[in-house]
Amino acid sequence: MVPLFKPLIEQDEFDAVREALEMGWLGMGSYVNRFEEAIKNHIQAPDRYVAAVNTGTSALHLGLLAAGVGPGDEVITPAFNFLADYQAITQTGAEVVFCDALDDTLCIDLDSAESMISPRTKAMIVMDYDCMLCDHDRVAELAEKYKLRVIHDAAHSFGSSYKGRKIGSFSDICMFSFDAVKTITSLDGGALVVRTPEELNLIHEWRFLGMQQMSEALYQNKRPWSQDVERQGYRYHLINLHAAMGLAQLKKIDVIAQSRCEAGRYYNEKLASIPQLRTPDSPFVDVCPFLYFIRVSAEHRDPLRTYMKEKKDVDTGFHWRPGHYFTQWKDCRRSDLRVTEKVASEIISLPLHSKMERETLDQVIDAISSYFSSKI
Repeated sequence: MVPLFKPLIEQDEFDAVREALEMGWLGMGSYVNRFEEAIKNHIQAPDRYVAAVNTGTSALHLGLLAAGVGPGDEVITPAFNFLADYQAITQTGAEVVFCDALDDTLCIDLDSAESMISPRTKAMIVMDYDCMLCDHDRVAELAEKYKLRVIHDAAHSFGSSYKGRKIGSFSDICMFSFDAVKTITSLDGGALVVRTPEELNLIHEWRFLGMQQMSEALYQNKRPWSQDVERQGYRYHLINLHAAMGLAQLKKIDVIAQSRCEAGRYYNEKLASIPQLRTPDSPFVDVCPFLYFIRVSAEHRDPLRTYMKEKKDVDTGFHWRPGHYFTQWKDCRRSDLRVTEKVASEIISLPLHSKMERETLDQVIDAISSYFSSKI
């Protein structure tokens, strides 16, 4: 079986995890500080501040809190997005407002988003999708025009660049995910990139149960015992073991990005001859793609996925189920979502691995070709 996801785990990762275990400090500690500094150096953002947390979902929640989002507010985000974004908004007490996606990039449709802005709109969450990036210049213009905060969901785009600037280096608030299936993994984990020391200090408090100055001590593998708490906190901190894995993975980011781009270009080249499907309109340059996707007509989407798995041992997925399809958010205020609903019935995620073997790529391509050949 060709799996949809396959992390790049080599001897370096085993060595890093063993070293962290042998240190004996298993909670949050010095490795977390090193991981944060490595992320900051990678995104080339000396004027930004990085805080690592236990999941990307936690990063979204804290990012919204840092943006001042709370009860009575609205947050606009695409209905074509992952449900973690909606859960994070709901967790603040704010209301989710859905806008549409663009048909070509599958990223946020900013005209649709603008049409949904109301006096209660406090922020937007914009998400880069797979190998495609948002129009971040226009995102910034829209935010300035309406005085909105922006949380950039870069769970798919760590390692990519937008017009020569590293993702994470220019957004209002940016979040990354390093869970088990992402381009680099820390087993599970996430990070927030913010603009001010004040926001960083708040996140440091929130991520460790509201305890002040906890991070400073833990970065030295020490635990203070006389901590005050002034505000609500959460159990969102990253641990040394996960940070050690993340550090080992981050050292390979250039190799990971290059190999995934090569695979994406190969898919585009070989699948171009199949008229029944659409491939990403991407040259696979300056990106570190999380997934590779195709679009087929709704009548073929599920039969093709079944055929690939049962006949050709190739796993697939689909990203995403639209937010308004979930019971929890079915009554949320929303724009016309015609693109979202069309894409949701057509999208298929194909296997994309770091250092993916050519024969594995050919197995996936053959499975798709064989299906459509059988329909002629």
